[in-house]
Amino acid sequence: MQEAIVVYYVTSKKNNLEVLNAMLSDGWRVVSQNPMGGQCGAAMYSLVILEKEEK
Repeated sequence: MQEAIVVYYVTSKKNNLEVLNAMLSDGWRVVSQNPMGGQCGAAMYSLVILEKEEK
């Protein structure tokens, strides 16, 4: 099973890194990661594809 999430980092208090970390702790693994471009100021966005074996 695969899932795609957009990981964002605007500031240390405005990001969703805990979502990615929780999924990795739950057995998901990163299949690919691609930065997303555009005029976002100081914000950073990345498309992350995760995969987990179905039981």
